[in-house]
Amino acid sequence: MKIIESINRDVLKKSVQRARERGVILPTFAQQKNPSFVPQKIVDKLKGIGLWDINPLNLFRITWKNEPKAKGGGFGEGNWVEFPPELTGVPAKIVGLAGKFFPTGAHKVGAAYGCLVPRLVSGNFDPTTQKAVWPSTGNYCRGGAYDCALLACPAVAILPEGMSRERFEWLKEIGTDEIIATPGTESNVKEIYDKCWELRRERGNKIVIFNQFEEFGNSIWHYNMTGGVIEEIYQKHYRTDRSRLAAYISATGSAGTIAAGDFLRTKHPFLRVVATEALQCPTLYQYGFGAHRIEGIGDKHVPWIHNVRNTDAVAAIDDEQVMQLLRLFNEPAGLKFLEQRGVKREVLDRLSWLGISCICNLVAAIKTARYFDMGPNDVIFTPLTDSMDLYTSRKQEMEAQHGKYDAVKAAVHYARYLEGCGVDFFRELTYFDRKALHNFKYFTWVEQQGKDSDELRRLWDEDFWKELFSQAQVDEWDRLITEFNDATGVLKAL
Repeated sequence: MKIIESINRDVLKKSVQRARERGVILPTFAQQKNPSFVPQKIVDKLKGIGLWDINPLNLFRITWKNEPKAKGGGFGEGNWVEFPPELTGVPAKIVGLAGKFFPTGAHKVGAAYGCLVPRLVSGNFDPTTQKAVWPSTGNYCRGGAYDCALLACPAVAILPEGMSRERFEWLKEIGTDEIIATPGTESNVKEIYDKCWELRRERGNKIVIFNQFEEFGNSIWHYNMTGGVIEEIYQKHYRTDRSRLAAYISATGSAGTIAAGDFLRTKHPFLRVVATEALQCPTLYQYGFGAHRIEGIGDKHVPWIHNVRNTDAVAAIDDEQVMQLLRLFNEPAGLKFLEQRGVKREVLDRLSWLGISCICNLVAAIKTARYFDMGPNDVIFTPLTDSMDLYTSRKQEMEAQHGKYDAVKAAVHYARYLEGCGVDFFRELTYFDRKALHNFKYFTWVEQQGKDSDELRRLWDEDFWKELFSQAQVDEWDRLITEFNDATGVLKAL
């Protein structure tokens, strides 16, 4: 399965000229995976640039390995939190990989890069005549809009009107060309698709839609970057003679991030890959539907790019549990209670690194450890896709609804939602279950979104995914990126 099927030289010339005029240098995927490959003159210039600044050089900060500094940071091994038994109640080591230190404060900026840049360097997207459309439930359209701002490409962000206020305000601040709010909230994905079809009818080839739910560049980016950094951290910091990388937990959302599990499976064949979703909208768990408050994970359908054959279990998480833990992890009374329970200050200071869907992932990791009877030799990884920086308004809403947070509430929430976290609403998938979930894609993608049955059947073939994730695919992208940078001359002149 090749993403780049042809090169449009005429469009490519215009893209090169635009990049030359705007001083744009594209990082290769190899550099995003291993920033030690980034030229030293770029590293030196980044020392004077803020992490979220609209500066083209911040394309080189699309990596898990940014130093956790607001300005002037370099690169390291990545940023993570190990959640201790005093917090989780299980002996297994649960490790959260932090996305807070990406530009935009969320890892989706990387997934968006994986979708946009292969088209840009092959001449299949024209930034001089076309707008890039980013349909999303929040962070992905922010990532796409940010990438476009750095690349001087016009962007259209589409997201549900019920998403957090911070998302809309930030999109306006960076000068996003168009911001379209669709009806509903987190689980109203079809309404986003409907808006995309409306734009196609109205604007034709004046737009290119980068739909994260069907763009394989999304999953390829996570396979290499997210899977790669987890393997590095495990090997260097957690591997022992008796340890096991036992599970990888990821909210499905667009199903890009869960593709890291495909990579990790190649290194750890007995790994369990667990998909997380909201209990209030249990699509994978129960073919269900509904609305929920766990922002960033989308649902009511199975994404086209989700390799469900590689998913071992589904954890459906109650959004009330997540929202109350948000308060426990971020209110002074909650942090004081956790400290009294033996949670170290180093961990407490990092609990704000968890956004709403990250807390959902943590709960799912606890359920996974309990369900599979995991012990101290078992290591579980989960991505912390964003942080509380994007949800201040939600914390304020919770206080208005439930009142001031105090020690009594903290004790209740700790007992109920952490100590009392069991294996309810956890579904281990058989081969038949996985095949059924795969077939469930038909109703969204064939009946509604223009795919055909033969394409759907190919997605069940294991060889399809091996070809998709082959190193040759990314090597080709890097070759085209290098040629693009050579043609602009910006890197040479820097």
